[in-house]
Amino acid sequence: MQIILLEKVVNLGNLGEVVKVKDGYARNFLIPQKMARRATQTAIAEFEVKRAELEKAAAAKLAVSQAQGEKLNGMTVTVSQKAGVDGRLFGSVTNFDIAEALTKAGFAVEKSAVRMPTGPLKTTGEHPVTVALHTDVVVEVTVAVVGEAA
Repeated sequence: MQIILLEKVVNLGNLGEVVKVKDGYARNFLIPQKMARRATQTAIAEFEVKRAELEKAAAAKLAVSQAQGEKLNGMTVTVSQKAGVDGRLFGSVTNFDIAEALTKAGFAVEKSAVRMPTGPLKTTGEHPVTVALHTDVVVEVTVAVVGEAA
């Protein structure tokens, strides 16, 4: 299916590009999330009219993300979880727990923005985690996992 992108999509393209994607990806994800539209002649014409407005909104969104990223970069957030004497956690620290801790610290972060390359954290200590605030803004945050007595 041919679609026109209404914002930058990772590994797909930038705002305004007409790309070919699988039908299910377009119908079930891109179009409902308002990231894309079917690339018909009328849709392309409407997009060209709104292009400047959409580019301005995208630039503003990027600027906000960059400002938040500068404040967030290198930050250490502490999460406490029940742990045994050997430092292993009884549960695990997930991206939801990290997003919640960052929100309490004053940064509005979605759990989907927290990227954990090795999966959930299962031991106490400090662990590096990346937070993708925007497709172009990725910062590193240190998560200090503190064990509580069980």
